[in-house]
Amino acid sequence: MSDKPFTNTNASASPPYDDNYIACQDLFKIFKPADLEVVALRGLDLKINKGELVAIVGSSGSGKTTLLNILAGLERPSAGQVHIGKRDMLNISDKELVSYRRQDVGFVWQTTSRNLVPYLSVIENIELPMAISGIRSRQRKEHSRELLTVLGMEDKQNRSPAQLSGGEQQRVAIAVALANQPPLLLADEPTGELDSQMADEIFHLFQDMNRTFGTTIVIVTHYPGIAQFVNRVVIIRDGRISAETRLQASFQRSGGSIQRDYLVVDQVGRLQIPKEILDEIGLVGLATAQMVDGQIHIQPASTDS
Repeated sequence: MSDKPFTNTNASASPPYDDNYIACQDLFKIFKPADLEVVALRGLDLKINKGELVAIVGSSGSGKTTLLNILAGLERPSAGQVHIGKRDMLNISDKELVSYRRQDVGFVWQTTSRNLVPYLSVIENIELPMAISGIRSRQRKEHSRELLTVLGMEDKQNRSPAQLSGGEQQRVAIAVALANQPPLLLADEPTGELDSQMADEIFHLFQDMNRTFGTTIVIVTHYPGIAQFVNRVVIIRDGRISAETRLQASFQRSGGSIQRDYLVVDQVGRLQIPKEILDEIGLVGLATAQMVDGQIHIQPASTDS
């Protein structure tokens, strides 16, 4: 049994953003059902700093869930580079992968019933990952109660999942994912089955956990207001990062934040132009690019002789 104490070694009022915790470079994932090849990720580049809270959005089939599964160690990449902390996820052994999934990453699924064991109580569900890791009973109970206090659910520790609302079940699911104090927390559509009020509460909880424990958090979501809850929103299109959205402090009298949208140029110079701009300028096929007064101008190429 382990005597490892539960201390918030990552906790920080202002999480540090000085080093990459996740680094993906030229990442490919190819699925081969039957005689077909489906390319889910096409040379994706992504960096996420330690302690960041990031959302990943994109249309169905864009590759966002595939990326999340690779970060969770549920899928192996086909090519490229993926480093999470000090681990090389492309060349990781099966034994190391089991250790990674058990100690280094927590996962919250969209379907609430998939996150919790139905015949265990709330506190037993939270204790389960720690029991599997060999943490002593006294320490398991202490840390479980600490998490329940942060959740504001101390009075419901002996209830079964069926006796909780959908929002409460997802709160407990987040506690289960954080039970072993992993440095990385992943969530796949965690509010997909909740109404907007409950969704806001869950995203506020992610913010609280990020600030309290300094955990790096990556959320895949379609939630339209996600930008107000995260450090940045990463947009995936056709298996590549196409754009980012960030909230920046406003110094106008009204205060608040200003949302700024950015295109992403990867390390080999690839750029995804938003569809609305492509439609407006009719840019398909050959194009020319020129630098004029510090600005890059892209326009359709003339092939007339």
